[in-house]
Amino acid sequence: MSDAVVPRPAEPNAQDARFGTSWLKRALDSDMFHSFRRSRMTMVAAAVTALFFLLALFASQLSVQNPFDPAQLQLMNSRISPLWTADGQSPFLLGTDEQGRDVFSAILYGLRVSLVVGVLGMLFAGLLGVTLGLVAGYVGGAVDGLIMRIADVQLTFPAILIALLVNGIAKSVFGNRLDAISTLAVLVFAIGLSFWVQYARTVRGSVMVEKNKDYVAAAQLIGLPASKIMLRHVLPNTMGPVLVIATINLGLAIITEATLSFLGAGMPDTMPSLGTLIRIGNNYLFAGEWWIVAFPGLALAGLILSINLLGDWLRDALNPKLR
Repeated sequence: MSDAVVPRPAEPNAQDARFGTSWLKRALDSDMFHSFRRSRMTMVAAAVTALFFLLALFASQLSVQNPFDPAQLQLMNSRISPLWTADGQSPFLLGTDEQGRDVFSAILYGLRVSLVVGVLGMLFAGLLGVTLGLVAGYVGGAVDGLIMRIADVQLTFPAILIALLVNGIAKSVFGNRLDAISTLAVLVFAIGLSFWVQYARTVRGSVMVEKNKDYVAAAQLIGLPASKIMLRHVLPNTMGPVLVIATINLGLAIITEATLSFLGAGMPDTMPSLGTLIRIGNNYLFAGEWWIVAFPGLALAGLILSINLLGDWLRDALNPKLR
């Protein structure tokens, strides 16, 4: 028998651990992380944004009731003032609304709805805009002209008007058959159609620069199909500005959803978002129940402010002229 020593294969997790450690080390040594650590305002904004997402994620564990469940609501508990006031009652920390819903619980669940609509709307707008911008910039010609003319026409209308138009068409077609989930899907579609132009114009400009570089000519020379060149080679080099637009548009998408809900064209009262809660509370503002509108409004303002601060930092961090 041979005495040759068979080398022992490396542990599969060891390579993964080394890769994870290497990736983490590169991230901690990157210019973006150092820029993030130098800005206290950005760190606070990131912490506040993460807190809002965690509150929305664990809403069912942190709330004292499910405001979407009518069986848990009691009209005897309606319009109770916040806990620290003279008429406050436990466990309603921020008081209750006209239906007996705990305002704090309603904010947690409404925050979840607003973030879901905002994130999905931003992703849909980004997917549509990046795809059209990539095709327009790489193909050019009549295709580029058609996509850009459609974008120019849409830019003449405010985003909220386009969202109202799409939402109105959906409700006129489906009528009362739209339940809460269907209404959420319509809002995502309306918001996505309102904000895709910024992605498309930015990506188109970047692609028109990238497609004239040597690596694209080399990929064409070896016979790679256009779709593979666009997705694997050109698209990664255009993602910097897209990330900045996505961060800023997340705040705009949440504001658009809140505006639609405030105008009565958004989420229903049975599944309220922050905008719906503000609309409901606005009806009782002059009756003295200020907490019904004040706390959802403060939550919405804090969420948008923190996201916008992150967007401003990301724009500066990815700008090579400011490095």
